[in-house]
Amino acid sequence: QVQLVESGGGLVQPGGSLRLSCAASGSFFSINVMGWYRQAPGKQRELVATITSGGSTNYADSVKGRFTISRDNAKNTVYLQMNSLNPEDTAVYYCNAEKIRTVQGVFSGYWGQGTQVTVSS
Repeated sequence: QVQLVESGGGLVQPGGSLRLSCAASGSFFSINVMGWYRQAPGKQRELVATITSGGSTNYADSVKGRFTISRDNAKNTVYLQMNSLNPEDTAVYYCNAEKIRTVQGVFSGYWGQGTQVTVSS
């Protein structure tokens, strides 16, 4: 069906920027919604941003104005540009895909393995 692989995580100083990528591969026709979630130690996984195939976006209040989600439908890749990072952004970031159209039907709930983002001086 689909596999998601994140990249771009790492260590960055407060106020810095980082760009995450998530590439989808497998046997599918299209992915309606792609997004980013994150989970910090001791906290539950939370939504960061989502984007539809048509370009509609949704952001968590905590990242609004600092993060930008985008996607390249031809490459089946979603990006997360993170600016003005602060230590509270430290977490494992997970790529998510929903409403994936395949020859077998429409499926949801696909996740990448996660990529660590650490914001520290």
